[in-house]
Amino acid sequence: MSRAAGILEKAEGPAFPRGFLHEGDDPAARVYIRPLDGNGRATCRPQRCEVLIRRIEGTVAIAAPTEEVLAWAAAEGFGLARHVEATLDAIAAERPTFAGLGVDKPLVMGIINVTPDSFSDGGEFLDAERAIAHGRRLVAEGADILDVGGESTRPGAAAVSPETETARVLPVVRALAAEGFAVSIDTRRAAVMKAALEAGARIVNDITALEGDPRAPGVVADAAAPVVLMHMQGEPGTMQNDPRYVDAALDVFDYLRDRIAACEAAGIPRRRIAVDPGIGFGKTVAHNLRILGCLELFLGLGCVILLGVSRKSFIGRLSHGEPPAERLAGSLAAALAGAARGAHILRVHDVAETRQALAVWQAIADAEAGRPDGPP
Repeated sequence: MSRAAGILEKAEGPAFPRGFLHEGDDPAARVYIRPLDGNGRATCRPQRCEVLIRRIEGTVAIAAPTEEVLAWAAAEGFGLARHVEATLDAIAAERPTFAGLGVDKPLVMGIINVTPDSFSDGGEFLDAERAIAHGRRLVAEGADILDVGGESTRPGAAAVSPETETARVLPVVRALAAEGFAVSIDTRRAAVMKAALEAGARIVNDITALEGDPRAPGVVADAAAPVVLMHMQGEPGTMQNDPRYVDAALDVFDYLRDRIAACEAAGIPRRRIAVDPGIGFGKTVAHNLRILGCLELFLGLGCVILLGVSRKSFIGRLSHGEPPAERLAGSLAAALAGAARGAHILRVHDVAETRQALAVWQAIADAEAGRPDGPP
């Protein structure tokens, strides 16, 4: 496998290394578990796993039955068995709801950019009344959540003041929440979070994973609000300037694990946390593909997984360089790949098309599993 993709060696069967852990090693920093069945919506342990092992020379990936993985971990010692057991428990942990919404099937989060410069629809919904009408349309098309943002975070974007951001989003949040819709506020600023939550937003969606403003964890904890923690390398203005990882998937996993722990310490329980690996935020095409190809890995964090791939630049780079408005087919392909690998929430621009794609994908999955027939 390609070193650029993060894998040095890939094997099938009981080819586990021996003696690679030593006294004082943290197994959580060396060994990761990716389920190979169950897709995050079954509350039982997977029957097969891929074990990803960090080595100095690269990542080793070994697929094997879970029983063999457990036997190897027990024999290896140094707390590895406890780590593997805890990860398997997290993978199988029940995730009944997020912000009061069931996640047994993928939810759709519709994007409302109240900005003049977002990469895909900048300026189209800067007017509050147009943004509110767009939100109603997205709900009619099948959106479960409306994600309202007042600051563009596209590559190269300049920051705006909290006052400007608040003025943009508050009328939209207030109006859509008053109509009973589940509204998420997409911001990295505590003042904007607080104002939006007071105006009726249910969810905070933060590209800095509550690191961007020291007051943010307290705002979320005090409001008992669900929160989405996203990974980003760098700042929007510079994040695409030569991003680097040892292994993109494992590095992002480690970051999100640490942010979950920090949020728990701040009074935000894990059941109210969703994680987003941040596709396109400080990542090359190879980094994005590495993360998407093993998205099930993030089920080991025990949280709901949100995935945002809609119209992103890697789609054009993998195709013929299409502009954002012409990336629907690629967006749907990436969204369905994410749903098949455990994503609980899909953040999208094109709600109706995503709903149709999910309906067909779900019907095929149900038929394969022998579940009752859907609509005639």
